[in-house]
Amino acid sequence: MCSQLKTPLFTALVEHAEKEPIQFHIPGHKKGYGMDSEFREFVGKNALSIDLINIGPLDDLHQPKGIIKQAQDLAAEAFGADYTFFSVQGTSGAIMTMILSVCGPGDKILVPRNVHKSIMSGIIFSGARPIFIHPEVDQNLGISHGITPESVQKALEQHPDTKAVLVINPTYFGVSGDLRKIVDIAHSYQIPVLVDEAHGAHIHFHDALPLSAMQAGADMAATSVHKLGGSMTQSSILNVKKGLVSPERVQTTLSMLTTTSTSYLLLASLDAARRSLATEGQSLLERSIRLAEQTRAQVNEITHLYCMGDEILGTSAIFTMDPTKLLVSVKELGITGYDAEKWLRKRFNIEVEMSDLYNILCIITSGDTEEDVLRLVHALKELADEFKHQADSDIDTNMVLPEIPVLALTPRDAFYSETEIVPFEESAGRIIAEFVMVYPPGIPIFIPGEIITEENLAYTKKNIEAGLPVQGAEDHSFQLLRVIKEHSIN
Repeated sequence: MCSQLKTPLFTALVEHAEKEPIQFHIPGHKKGYGMDSEFREFVGKNALSIDLINIGPLDDLHQPKGIIKQAQDLAAEAFGADYTFFSVQGTSGAIMTMILSVCGPGDKILVPRNVHKSIMSGIIFSGARPIFIHPEVDQNLGISHGITPESVQKALEQHPDTKAVLVINPTYFGVSGDLRKIVDIAHSYQIPVLVDEAHGAHIHFHDALPLSAMQAGADMAATSVHKLGGSMTQSSILNVKKGLVSPERVQTTLSMLTTTSTSYLLLASLDAARRSLATEGQSLLERSIRLAEQTRAQVNEITHLYCMGDEILGTSAIFTMDPTKLLVSVKELGITGYDAEKWLRKRFNIEVEMSDLYNILCIITSGDTEEDVLRLVHALKELADEFKHQADSDIDTNMVLPEIPVLALTPRDAFYSETEIVPFEESAGRIIAEFVMVYPPGIPIFIPGEIITEENLAYTKKNIEAGLPVQGAEDHSFQLLRVIKEHSIN
């Protein structure tokens, strides 16, 4: 633990800046003196002084041997990994690295359908064929949870030539399945387990939180330290256990996907965030959990609102949950989550993590105060009071997630096929050649290669009409969709 108090990368950057070297290298702003003065004043001298490049004393992320390697080794120790790689391409870059490290054209990969768009991007780049596993659906909240070990076992019996199993742990909403059991099943086939741990940077550091990927024995985990671990936006890590994957191939693949102009500000923030998690994580998370549970209890006292808690647990797909995620259902008020998000912004200057048709999501971290959560609870009471007159209206509150469309082509084949544009309303039955998703969280409604159904078109339209951020299509108005061109047979 003593070594975890050190920050070799951050400390070296500060010491380098303090020497005030004369810089004849990029970045061209030269400690901020060569940039817009208003921006320089706002960002500050200290930050700009360590916005540096991979000169000799500062090591190189693409082939780390010095201070970056030392920082990565400390992170591996802290997260229980054999190797840790820093990412300045966010967790999206780390996720694509995982997939490209173990899958090639035509290889099968098991994935839950409620995956982030970066997973599908990695599948397109690799040419792999996704074998989708249905996650457990919560009809009350209208969200997907985890996948079951039983569904993984069944899929591997049907597809024993699978190259990898990808699992989300925890989900965007804080729910985890029985990851350890899934890992054991996959390993019995000598198949590596890749974990999208974008929303679980903190879970390794407190026993009341779900098991981390490394604790469960997974082979790789892409972890967004910037989301819930205290580093700067876009900084993430890729944790690796040796055995079923090659760390050398992981390094090579990550390097292929990474800019050569790596941000030392982001790298330094990872180094410092790791120190904080390793040395103070237990106490910081203890406070966050207490604050979240206190808030959850108060929200659940508000008529017509419901904040998900551990009462939902009980299946292998809903095995544990992260209490610092506050998913609040507003559907009984007869409004959408997006309506609630806009109302909270306008009336109380409160910004939530995301909203969907029926919920808002708020996250609690060590950066929150008692005053912050009290203001949130007060605002939600006001929200419920303002819209209570709609609570008994005939607004449809039955949330039915559409079925997963049939995959007719691999996403890569569809993406590179000859295509044409058709009207949205006339696209049912065609094979889509682009993504359609609500972002956040970035879970696709359609992915390239799937057959468009009336049910999924209706679901897409419902999200658009509710004002939710539906993205992915070239036509942002969603009047048109790009589909695989049909060839007539003479």
